[in-house]
Amino acid sequence: MAIQLFKARIADIRNLTHDVREIRFALREPDEIAFKAGQFVSFEVTNPKTGRMVSRPYSILSPPSQRDTVTLLLNLVPGGPGSTYLFSLKEGDEAQFKGPAGNFYLRDDPSKDLLLVATGTGIVPVWSMLHDQLERDHARSITLFWGLRSERDLYYQDELAALARKYANFTAITTLSRPDPGWTGAAGRVTRLIDEHVRSVANLSVYLCGNSAMLADVMALISKKGLCPIYREKYYDDSGAPED
Repeated sequence: MAIQLFKARIADIRNLTHDVREIRFALREPDEIAFKAGQFVSFEVTNPKTGRMVSRPYSILSPPSQRDTVTLLLNLVPGGPGSTYLFSLKEGDEAQFKGPAGNFYLRDDPSKDLLLVATGTGIVPVWSMLHDQLERDHARSITLFWGLRSERDLYYQDELAALARKYANFTAITTLSRPDPGWTGAAGRVTRLIDEHVRSVANLSVYLCGNSAMLADVMALISKKGLCPIYREKYYDDSGAPED
């Protein structure tokens, strides 16, 4: 897919937590985008510390079937050039970005079940993959493990529950590393979920997105269980943008 310059208008903004925001861009020129689930677009923004222009990539949250819009999700990082710019946008504002790009995307292999593992806003490309796969194939088993810090960091939980009710082949578990008293869900890091729920990797494809420690730990655990395809993307500290 050729990288293009897209001009868009901010159609909708949703604040999901104290520092996580969802932004939907309505494409204007060109008015459609073709991409693979998991890929990203890039913004040219000013670094407030140096005054220089820098490029910041952001994974696409929406699935490829939504061709006339691009939805992003990010968290605000104080001093982060990308998140500072994107959090300054308001509904109706104009923006432009380049894309799509990236080698972290959903492979078409119906013979393999899917294990999706994310921490924090590493959920973004995984969310696109999940919806893309559910739209196209209801037979392939899909499991999502998502690690967040505390209850105030939770979002998309109702959406995940609705998907699990609708699709019998989909299971989602969100775990909190620092749960509040009274939390009744899964607790601990996502590595604990790998230990507890993954018995065999013989028929599995694994997609990982999040911080480097999680990637290393999960890859080590999976490797102990056997050989399978593992695709991964490490995220920047600045707003959960993918590291290129």
